[in-house]
Formats: sequence, C-alpha cells, structure tokens
Amino acid sequence: MADSLKDLDFLDLDEMLGPEERMVRDTVRQFVQREVLPTIERNFASETFPKEIVPQMAELGFFGANLKGYGCAGMNNIAYGLIMQELEAGDSGLRSFASVQSALAMYSIYAWGSEAQKLRYLPEMAKGKLIGCFGLTEPDHGSDPGGMETRAHRDGDGWVLNGTKRWITNGSIADVAVVYAKVPEGITGFLVERGKSGFATRDIHGKFSMRASVTSELIFDDVRLDDGARLPAARGLRAPLSCLTQARYGISWGAIGAARTCYHCALDYTKARKQFTRPLAGYQLVQNKLVAMLTEITKAQLICLRLGQLKDANKMRPEQVSFAKRNNVGMALEVARMARDMLGANGIVTEYPVIRHMLNLETVNTYEGAFDVQTLVLGRDITGLSAFD
Repeated sequence: MADSLKDLDFLDLDEMLGPEERMVRDTVRQFVQREVLPTIERNFASETFPKEIVPQMAELGFFGANLKGYGCAGMNNIAYGLIMQELEAGDSGLRSFASVQSALAMYSIYAWGSEAQKLRYLPEMAKGKLIGCFGLTEPDHGSDPGGMETRAHRDGDGWVLNGTKRWITNGSIADVAVVYAKVPEGITGFLVERGKSGFATRDIHGKFSMRASVTSELIFDDVRLDDGARLPAARGLRAPLSCLTQARYGISWGAIGAARTCYHCALDYTKARKQFTRPLAGYQLVQNKLVAMLTEITKAQLICLRLGQLKDANKMRPEQVSFAKRNNVGMALEVARMARDMLGANGIVTEYPVIRHMLNLETVNTYEGAFDVQTLVLGRDITGLSAFD
C-alpha cells in the first residue's frame, strides 16, 4: 500500500500555514511513520501502549506544546492542532495519550494551579518524566459531571478524598492524577500522586476500541492530601469543563488525521484492485464515495484552520469547539465506515489500518463530550433554550 500518512490538501491549504507550522506537521508525520506504524498493530492486538516512545515525544515538544513557559514549547494553536492531527493519523490512542497529558492534566495545572504546583509538575511533564491523567468521569456519571459522587472533606490542615473515577486514559501509568471532587463549597480539583496510601488503579481490559491506549479506573479510599494538593483556583465545573474545551480542540484536529489515513487506504486499494473489467476506482459508485470522503475531510480542515485562528486570537468560544468536535469526529467515523466497506473482506483485517481507526473512532465520538451532547450544546447556543435538566 502507498503511504497512508501523505497529505490531503485539495484546496491548497498548505499555503495558509507558516514555515514553523509546516515543519511541526512534517516532523510529527515522520515520527509516526518511523516510530509508531511499525508496531501499532501489535500494540492494538495486545492492548498495550508503546510507552517506550514517550521520551521521544517529549524531546520533540509534543507535551503542553501550546503552553507558554515551564519548559513547554510555546507553539501556536494551529501547530498544536497539527501535532494532534498527525498523531491520530497513526492511532487515536497515541493522540489520546498526548491530549490527556497536555490539554487535560497539564492545562489543569497551568490554568488552575498555584505557582508552586506549576513549577513542581509542568517542566517534568513537558519532559515526559511525569505522566498525568485527568479524573472527572465516574462509573455512573459521564455526560453529567455535576452529578459526581467523589467527595473530599476537610481534616485538620488537609483533605480526605473518597470515590471512584472510570474510563481514565493513562490512569495506571500516571505519576499524578488531576482529580475533581465535590467539597462543601462546590467542586474543586486535587493533585494525587501515584503511591498515595488509599489510591489504587485498575485497568479496563476487553476493549474493542482504543486498545493501544491505557484506560483505567481510579479508586480513592480515604486518601489523605495536604492543602497544597488542591488546585486553588479550581472552583466549580468551569475548571474541568475549560480543560475539556482544550482537549476537544485537539480532538477536532486529530479526527482529520484518522479520516485521512482511511481515505488514502481506500483510494490506493480501489485503484489497485481489479474487479470485472477495471480497477474498483473506475466505477461510479466507488468514485462517489471517494469524492464524498475528500469533500468532508476538506471541510473539516477548513473548520480547524479557522478555529485555530480564533483560538490564537483569544476569540474562540466553547460552542465553536463543540461544533468542530461534533462535525469532525462524526465525519471521520463515517469516512472510516465507508472505507471499511470499500475494502470488502480486507476491511476487517489488521493488514490495513481502516478497521483499527474505525473502532477507535467509535470511542472518540463518545468521549470528552458525546456527539448528542455536543448537539444539545449547539442547540442551546442557537436557540437560547437549554434541553439539559
């Protein structure tokens, strides 16, 4: 098969990127080609994350790439988005690792932590020497994080934390967990380091999606924390939701990478495979599908490019990110399903990347704001009427 990581740029959008943005994109693409693709099917089959590549990702500036200071690269948001796009062109689990490290764990500390916390954690996280996770979702509370049952109460000069978080990317390999809990005053965040008495993790196995990603349950049983473990500015749901906005921004870019890989795989396959009198790509129905794929991917690229411009200008609204996440992930999942169909029986084997991307995108379509929830966010924005309770 031809190179599935090659670009798709029907409207010459590359001309709108600066030299640094192109360099970042090409560097990540080469990294994925060299370090990820040779082993990712094996990781997917064995339900393992390739942790050995984390130091290289850190050295290239992937973690906290769009944050300023504290050892972070300080890239603009389009460059950061292109990192997410190229990582997910390899595998959604790879992008998910970097996204959680950067947009959820590091951003939580960057936006809501004390200066001491920033100095303690962010430089080491940027170097990949500390891995973070983000504990918001619970076994019975996903789309409604305000219903969380995890609690923390004062105990002398510190806190005692109890509860369970579930579906946590990086959970069991994290050195520090950003955990949101209810306190008498509302909701706040805590930094819980690995090894704390009463803190345990349990990996979730048997997944048919995101198999090359670590997904865990976090259990807190009378975990004692000093007051310095609390994120002092994190008050209310605004704090974790702001982090999810950062993550959804990256997901919107990442989905393009997965869709692009599936598109190129389908294009190359149908041009090479002959049925009846000609290559499959010479039939009208196949060309109709290829054109639909190209059209939707190109529209998603335009959305992300404009969203990145708005983010760099500090004009981006959370609802615009919901728009991009809803459209782009839904698009990518449809492209993957279409590509799987076009490959016929070969669409379900690991010789081709399509089925892996398709299964991963089922999760991406759900996590960090499900498709239907993003629909309701947009509905509230355009009507002024909330369909949420």
